[in-house]
This record gives sequence, structure tokens and C-alpha cells, in this order.
Amino acid sequence: MPAIVGVAQVINVGSSAIFNIGDVYKMMPISNAKTFAGSGSFNTGDGLSITNYQSSTNTFDNDGADQGNYLNA
Repeated sequence: MPAIVGVAQVINVGSSAIFNIGDVYKMMPISNAKTFAGSGSFNTGDGLSITNYQSSTNTFDNDGADQGNYLNA
């Protein structure tokens, strides 16, 4: 069903983002990232009490290349 859209103002669209107005069958933004974080880095919530005495994050990556995101359907 066709869409009737009024005025739209786009200030910024990220490098791996999709902006669409109207009908669409499939939208597939593609991006990849490698994140290294230490112990307790991604904890969320109210009133957290985290104690990490000695923590280290191993960032050694000996293969040199990771799996790509091509051919993703």
C-alpha cells in the first residue's frame, strides 16, 4: 500500500544506517565491529557494586583477518 508522507528533515545519517520513506521489501544495513572490554564493562542497572581486583583483557588476534560480512542475506 503506498504511503503518503509529509515533510521530513534529515539532519544526519550514519555511515552504516538506512533512511527510508515509503514501501520497502527488505532493508539490510551492514556493519561490523570488534569490541574489547574488561571485566564488568557492560554491566547495566541500578545500584551496581562491582569489584574487580586484577583484570586484564586479551586483545591478541593472531589470525590477522576475521570473517567478513559479505554474502549475508
